[in-house]
Amino acid sequence: MVNNIEKYIVITGASSGIGHETAKAFAGRGCNLILVARRRDRLEVLKQDILSYYPTLNIIIKATDLSISDNVFRLYKEIKKYPVQTWINNAGFGNYDTISRQNLNKIRQMLHLNVEALTILSSLFVRDFKDVEGTQLINVSSAGGYMIVPTAITYCATKFYVSAFTEGLAWELKENGCKMKAKVLAPAATKTEFGNVANNVIEYDYDKAFETYHTSSQVAGFLLKLYDSDKTVGIVNRESFMFEIKEPQFDYADNSNHNQYIE
Repeated sequence: MVNNIEKYIVITGASSGIGHETAKAFAGRGCNLILVARRRDRLEVLKQDILSYYPTLNIIIKATDLSISDNVFRLYKEIKKYPVQTWINNAGFGNYDTISRQNLNKIRQMLHLNVEALTILSSLFVRDFKDVEGTQLINVSSAGGYMIVPTAITYCATKFYVSAFTEGLAWELKENGCKMKAKVLAPAATKTEFGNVANNVIEYDYDKAFETYHTSSQVAGFLLKLYDSDKTVGIVNRESFMFEIKEPQFDYADNSNHNQYIE
């Protein structure tokens, strides 16, 4: 359990969907929050909603666009002064289209947010907090970060990166005896604004698009189960749609004779 007097949970992409529900879930555990997203008005509404139930919590909001590199470094500089216990990189978006037709301006922004911002924030957090007892880094990937989905190939590639990066970081932290734990959450279809953004539409019907899906609240519950566990990967099985908590899924070379030799 987090010491709610001293520690903070950072959640990016907190203005809607999984991030929004995760903020409420951690507030229910008595955690102070630093909420990050582009839309300040939505963050303000979320803050007031949480405080109406938990008035003793400290809720800090940071409105910024993390697809802009300078904003990423600026955000971290503003946050590092706080005693952060857990950092959740949830901000990201998807794209449904064939590679030959995809809008490259949108793809460039997606790469900046899904890959670059996550890598920078993860690296800075690890650098400063890796030896602080009880710290966790949770990066939100996707079931599409372990399986290639038709018409979402570039999006899946960004999430393969998130999964591989986070699993590799988890191994690195363990091998170096660090106190921080790195974990990856990989949900499947979830009813959020994801479908609207990925398909470039205003209205999106999840009931027509998917045979089954989870709600944002359900996925926030999955994230807390992963948070409470000692394992690295929390993933939704795309066939059964059951949530499973597992050890890392990618092969790790470890002590291979074919690794680069370092004195």
